[in-house]
Amino acid sequence: MAFERDEIPRSISNAKGAIDLNLVISVYDRLDTAVWIFDFDHKRFLWANRKTLEITDASSLQELQSRDLSADMSPSVEKRLRQYQQDFCKQDVSFSEIWTLYPKGKPKVLQIVMSGIRLTDGRMALLCEARDHHEQEPETLRSAEALLHTAVMISLFSKDGKPLYRNTAARAACGSQELHFAKQFSDPNVGQKLLDRVERERTSRTVAQMTTNSGARWHELTISTCHDAVTGQPAYLVSEIDVTELHETKERAQYLASHDTLTGLSNRTYLKERLTQIMNTALDRGQSATLYLVDLDDFKLVNDTLGHAAGDMLLQLVAGKLKDLSSSGDVVARLGGDEFLICHLEKEGAASPDWFGQSLLQAFTSPQIIDGKSKYVGLSIGYAHYPDDGVRIDQLMRHADLALYRAKSNTKTKCVRYHDRMKQLREEHLAIRKDLEQAIREYEFVLYYQPIAFTGNDRVVSAEALLRWQHPERGLVRPDQFVPIAEETGLINDIGSWVSLQVAHMQARLQRQKLDVSLSLNVSPRQLSDPQFVPLMQSLPQETGCDPSRISLEITETVLLGDIPNAKEILSLLKETGYRIVIDDFGTGYSNLAYLHNYPIDGIKIDRMFMEDVTSGGEIVQLILSLATALGADVIAEGVETIEQRSWLSRHGCTQYQGYLYSRPVSEERFLSMLKTQVEIAAM
Repeated sequence: MAFERDEIPRSISNAKGAIDLNLVISVYDRLDTAVWIFDFDHKRFLWANRKTLEITDASSLQELQSRDLSADMSPSVEKRLRQYQQDFCKQDVSFSEIWTLYPKGKPKVLQIVMSGIRLTDGRMALLCEARDHHEQEPETLRSAEALLHTAVMISLFSKDGKPLYRNTAARAACGSQELHFAKQFSDPNVGQKLLDRVERERTSRTVAQMTTNSGARWHELTISTCHDAVTGQPAYLVSEIDVTELHETKERAQYLASHDTLTGLSNRTYLKERLTQIMNTALDRGQSATLYLVDLDDFKLVNDTLGHAAGDMLLQLVAGKLKDLSSSGDVVARLGGDEFLICHLEKEGAASPDWFGQSLLQAFTSPQIIDGKSKYVGLSIGYAHYPDDGVRIDQLMRHADLALYRAKSNTKTKCVRYHDRMKQLREEHLAIRKDLEQAIREYEFVLYYQPIAFTGNDRVVSAEALLRWQHPERGLVRPDQFVPIAEETGLINDIGSWVSLQVAHMQARLQRQKLDVSLSLNVSPRQLSDPQFVPLMQSLPQETGCDPSRISLEITETVLLGDIPNAKEILSLLKETGYRIVIDDFGTGYSNLAYLHNYPIDGIKIDRMFMEDVTSGGEIVQLILSLATALGADVIAEGVETIEQRSWLSRHGCTQYQGYLYSRPVSEERFLSMLKTQVEIAAM
């Protein structure tokens, strides 16, 4: 094969004649220096002189050329050879190093001068000139071998930062053989400061981000002052270990320890430090700060009906909105479950003390898309001001939590500030919760019935079953005092099952007494999402003898708007069993004709708030009546308290009403007595 130092020709000529290539090869064979050419790419000898054949214990050049050196070449040696090849391609340089070769398994220590030689096919090969290395002290040989194979990056730099030596590992990591010490660092200032510290302390150790052939990596560096063994000049010895994975794991562990993995928000661990900073800033500037606790309404219902994946999506959506609405200096954290915290310094000239809380509520007035489904997301917010409502973090958290508890039990005011009476109210609520559990066991509930009459003649045609709690100490407790707590704790399912059974028995009793009056009962979204609810309702006709067509199940509009993903299926099963489906408090939610047409709706109850509207024209009520006509649904007006309201309803086609004008809710026996009296009067 032909080759050159730029290219070795087959003959060498000058003005007086030519020298044959064989003569040149003969001269090389007489040298006491081993000379060979190595193919980087194929890991084979291309050519070698006679001294090389002796060193390698080769019987001939052909036998030497046939050896595949890649078979037992270590990764470190291969990496070092590739580094040489790259350097030779860039510039005309040479390197002198001590290498140990292992021809036929026997170690041979050589001092080798290596340089590049271009082959006729354009590839770069390695030209080696080697002599025996006579200082073959074991420690010297082993240290040289260790420097070649170790993964630790060892480098020697002059006092001005220029590289004097890099071992294989350091050379592999370095972008350039000539790269200055400080320029290895992602931030060169860090490298320069490290050298300055070494000048003062003679040695130093640090972890820093370095620029390498593999991109930005984290290295642990140990650097100390020494002398260059060649020139005797002061130098720096640097050893480096790649600790990127360890560093990232540590950073990740620190991040996980202080952040919520699902939402990326801060968690409780990080809170104390950040809240302390905000409180100190507020104190120094004479400002106030506000701590908000935010809780999602009916989050358990989302998990139960849409699944935990959808619940996670909802939490991420809320977290994103909270971050978007907050300023850069605010603390936004997830405390766990569906509870979030926001704390910020109050802006001067804020319109109201709850401006931020109202902004949060406003952000969720429109439906959100969760797992491809449209759903309204309700928030409850409790907040406390620093320093007016507390000066310690734990105190503010406790007070905001009391305000949140109040907001959750309030259907209208969903952003509530702490006040002193809340502690007492919370204690009362906890006592009610405990008593409710006993009430279920001891059957302390009773049903009252509020009659529903015709607007034209006041004849009772139906009644709504209303729950009351006969507390052994408090007396008769109204639903608004305990139903929200039952909903929150999930006890409503047990209570609702009892109500359904009692209403079924009552309807069967009415049938036996030949009283042609239907009944209705309220069913909460949580009950509808209970897997046991539909089977229970399906079993009642056979168990009690009731006629399900004479029982209406009153549901809220929110059921139709995605609170329960399989609501249509559930309502259809109830409808097939024979029950009537009625929308309660219609007009207070977001229902429209498109929604209603998709569900098996038999009736609509107009919310009591619209009865005020009939005295000033009643346009809204007329619109609802027209909607009901289009659906073929019956209409009942709730909250009728005056003769004028009843008369207006009668004139405009609303045939049934419910309210104090006719009767307040009455006990079961009183209701039966009213019905019997009505029958007796009709018989006269």
